[in-house]
Amino acid sequence: MRLLADENFPKPTVEALRGDGHDVLWARTHCTGWKDAEILEFAESGSRILLTLDKDFWQIAVQRRPPIEQCGVVLFRVHPATPRNLHSLVRAFVEAEREWAGHISTIAADGIQILAARGH
Repeated sequence: MRLLADENFPKPTVEALRGDGHDVLWARTHCTGWKDAEILEFAESGSRILLTLDKDFWQIAVQRRPPIEQCGVVLFRVHPATPRNLHSLVRAFVEAEREWAGHISTIAADGIQILAARGH
């Protein structure tokens, strides 16, 4: 999977995804100093699924015109967002085999919610 992990995503989680064979860019090293809207545009232009802990991306994606089509936004809701706490949620994301592109999704301990970006 082609992914872009937001800068707030823990490095061990990014490395674990890479170790599982995923193509993962990390905003902390690839998009240093960029605003959230620029990071979302980068994900869209590169057809990457944006992994984040930041609710702002969800809002930016909902309001974006035109709607996202090539990328998706996946918001992980866990506190505290340690690699250990994120592990099962990231595993659920990887194993879900869903169509993430063109969608704005939330993954939490109680499940996965997916909304089509075109519907907003």
